[in-house]
Amino acid sequence: MNFRTTVDSAAALRSREISATELLNEAIARIERYDDTLNAVVVRDFERARVAAAAADTALARGERRPLLGVPMTVKESFSVAGLPKTHGIPGTGKIACEQDAVAVQRLKDAGAVILGKTNVPTSLADWQTYNADYGVTRNPWDLARTPGGSSGGSAAALAAGYVPLELGSDFNGSLRVPAHCCGVYAHKPSQGLVPLRGSAPPGVPMLSVSPDVDLAVAGPMARSAADLALALDVIAGPDEAQAVAYRLALPPSRHARLADFKVLVLEDHPMLAVSSEVRIAMQDFTARLARTGCKLASQSPLLPDLALVTRTFDPLFLSFLGANMPFGDYRALQDLAAGIPANVDGQEAAELRSLVLSHRDWIGADRVRTRIVHQWRMFFSEWDLVICPVLPTPAFAHDHTEMRSRRIDIDGKPIPYAQQAVWVRLATLAGLPATALPIGFGKSGLPIGVQAIGPYLEDRMTIAFAELAEREFGGFVPPPAFAG
Repeated sequence: MNFRTTVDSAAALRSREISATELLNEAIARIERYDDTLNAVVVRDFERARVAAAAADTALARGERRPLLGVPMTVKESFSVAGLPKTHGIPGTGKIACEQDAVAVQRLKDAGAVILGKTNVPTSLADWQTYNADYGVTRNPWDLARTPGGSSGGSAAALAAGYVPLELGSDFNGSLRVPAHCCGVYAHKPSQGLVPLRGSAPPGVPMLSVSPDVDLAVAGPMARSAADLALALDVIAGPDEAQAVAYRLALPPSRHARLADFKVLVLEDHPMLAVSSEVRIAMQDFTARLARTGCKLASQSPLLPDLALVTRTFDPLFLSFLGANMPFGDYRALQDLAAGIPANVDGQEAAELRSLVLSHRDWIGADRVRTRIVHQWRMFFSEWDLVICPVLPTPAFAHDHTEMRSRRIDIDGKPIPYAQQAVWVRLATLAGLPATALPIGFGKSGLPIGVQAIGPYLEDRMTIAFAELAEREFGGFVPPPAFAG
């Protein structure tokens, strides 16, 4: 019962097999049973959720039908929910209550979802671990000593532990895909601009009536099945109200309905980073299973963009985003820092490095390179359907809350700078491509391993469809043993 999918929950509600109040009570009971251990749901809104669930039951009884009517869920702490605080994990902001819902949250509510709380994030959403001074550390249901990922780490942990069937998260530097990989669940990073971000800005920033695209950042769903991603994306996608004056969303269907018809490039190697044997073996096993379905596979193509150039182009744009509200200066030391190059600085000097920002002139130069890479991807996807590649080079890693510049990740005995593990997630982010994270198995450590299926811009339905077909053929989410009861 606790690991019912969103699709199955909605069907059970429509058939009156279970009530919205009963589903909500089950979710609350699991949170109260397990969350002292996990610390995933850090803002609880149970009483208002009970009122919403009762209203959903009344609506269902009179025959009302909405996609998520009565389905309980939580959302990432960084989204505005009217009446609840929003901190982005930044200490001292927890008493700032939001006055209205983020656009994506409002769409979920309009579809009938019962939002019972918010899930934990890292400080300023800026880590692949989930902890902050106000709400503490969130742990991975597969191994409490390891990260659930970040920055949508609380969301992934809540899903894997069976609290709720659906989550709303966001992704800038892998923040949906990394937690999905670490916790063995599904996530979808939509095409750039597909889901409005209005209402997800840091605390204290006004909720504007017009929401321009935010460079590199997206909002998207997380779930325990690929079909749930499709259902949720249909609810939250589409232009914000100002853009809706001129156009409507019309995403194309998946190019294929069978795994055998997909043409897939599988990437295991990146020129800037090796992957661990655990991830490589899991990917090779997944590729072998795909081959047995008749799926057309290859490991190289002359049409593929230069992967190292993608990373080098991403870095200055990333730093420009981070430093947009900070003093101007020479960004190169910060670029080294973001790439994981050690710096012998601390105190005031470190603070100054973090304050540096790319000049607008240099940003335009980097953006022009990005435009060429986007065109290369367009040419690539005229011949190929998908790219399958890792999310991270290792399974979920151990908690490490030391200063980020000093952290190292172990890849088969070789330490690498912490920030370098981002190279794979940046492939889709830089060009605004859709990417669906799906679990493919387990490593020798017993930890889940996922991959990302990257597709052409605005062909989100295809990456999700591929994940759904793979789930039907090979299986998908598996409950963590300690939370399976």
